[in-house]
Amino acid sequence: MAKSEISNQIRRLRFENGEMTQQQLANKTGVTRQTIIAIEAGKYAPSLPLAFKIARTFGKPIEDIFWYEDEDSQFSDISPDA
Repeated sequence: MAKSEISNQIRRLRFENGEMTQQQLANKTGVTRQTIIAIEAGKYAPSLPLAFKIARTFGKPIEDIFWYEDEDSQFSDISPDA
């Protein structure tokens, strides 16, 4: 089974937006500070609605903040017929 992970740029975006604290982001998105900490650390993948709320908070498209990586995606030269 391939390992998968959702990565994010939340920490960088918080600092680019007036050094927003984790608590401020949590308040704006309706979750706890602990949830923001876990998402930033990659220990928790946000629900789709929460991911959209976070993206809207920063005024960015969701794919500018979150991206999905898995081991299989690194092998782009494999044909779909294989």
